[in-house]
Amino acid sequence: MSLDELLSRNPALWRGCDMAGQGDYGQPTGYPALDDILPGRGWPRNAMVEIISPHWGMGELQLLVPLMRTVVAEGKWILWISPPYLLYAPALVQAGINTDQVLVIRLDTACRDALWSMEKALQTESCGLVLAWQRWLPPRVMRRLQLAAKAGQTLGVLFQHNISKHSHSSLTLKIKGSFTVAPHNQTNCTARAGTIASEITVIKARGNFRPLSTRLNLHQHSLQPQG
Repeated sequence: MSLDELLSRNPALWRGCDMAGQGDYGQPTGYPALDDILPGRGWPRNAMVEIISPHWGMGELQLLVPLMRTVVAEGKWILWISPPYLLYAPALVQAGINTDQVLVIRLDTACRDALWSMEKALQTESCGLVLAWQRWLPPRVMRRLQLAAKAGQTLGVLFQHNISKHSHSSLTLKIKGSFTVAPHNQTNCTARAGTIASEITVIKARGNFRPLSTRLNLHQHSLQPQG
């Protein structure tokens, strides 16, 4: 194995070429156009990621469906913390996600208990992904979660409406766009056939970087909140 290959496999090393979209130590997102603008060409493998969306249901969950499939295929479980809408199990199954490997902490859970659960899950190697919805977390809490993710080699995703000014997350994405769907009768967080056209922008990443955007058409069955 060459020196360049050894360096590219070490996620603790950041090189100038990574900011140009080269290097492949990240977890593929399932969307090549998104991989092209992410450092490491994919999701970080052991870090906190923030996804900023002005409204829920703009494709933020569909963006993570390929990763969720990978996690369950590896035999690991996914923890959902305080999702704003009820999960619709048939939609998850239809998306290829085994609901036996999904744990949910309800929205009415106290913030302190939810954050404790999140930290412990991130530290657990049998957990492959933590998804959390929180309005705001102080920098010291984000720092603890970042350290927990590194310790457990787990990816944590925090969904928020606003950008944190002093966040310790490794990566921050902003999603915006519009979507068109076919009518559906479900009233929970469910799958709806159609296309979601979303613009994804990298607004923060480790090292020197320039903001990059890509436009994705998220097809398949999307996990969307019903208004």
